[in-house]
Amino acid sequence: MKTTRTYTMGARAQAVEENRRRIVVALVALAGERPFADISLEDVATSAGVSVQTVLRQFGSKEALFARAMEQATADVVESRRTPPGDVEAAVRTVVQHYEDRGRVALLMLGQESFDDTARRATELGKRVHREWVREAFAPATDDVAVLDLLVVATDVYTWKLLRLDRGLSRATTQKRMLHLVTAVLAEHAS
Repeated sequence: MKTTRTYTMGARAQAVEENRRRIVVALVALAGERPFADISLEDVATSAGVSVQTVLRQFGSKEALFARAMEQATADVVESRRTPPGDVEAAVRTVVQHYEDRGRVALLMLGQESFDDTARRATELGKRVHREWVREAFAPATDDVAVLDLLVVATDVYTWKLLRLDRGLSRATTQKRMLHLVTAVLAEHAS
């Protein structure tokens, strides 16, 4: 009997965790499609296949849910950008792939940051994560703050946007141009 109870509690906990995961995934997906202000708890619940009451029971409030989604999205970004320190080509290839996958979402967030506190918090966090990634990916050159600043710009989502979306360049050409910017900054630093 005790075994059944333990199994049931484990299954219940697993179901709760699966619901939490689906809810967060649903919110992250919706945030990639429309402004935060246009996302209701009903939208999230419907997308996750749960009730609004389940969303509230799991997270307590819309704000807490959004905070958890930001944590998850940040962890996903950090994981997707892992590159061997010092491998410049791999770093540029990785960041361009990241923008191919998530650049439009980042741009949507940046477009909201001046009027939506949730978007502002998300973009502030994203900017810190990007700067730290640049610091690690291009170390030790990034010990020089000026070099760090220039490499942040050379690998920024807006640089990708200008080349890839505004100019309509291919992914490969965008990557080559961003690599050119990065290597020019590093070469200047080395001389």
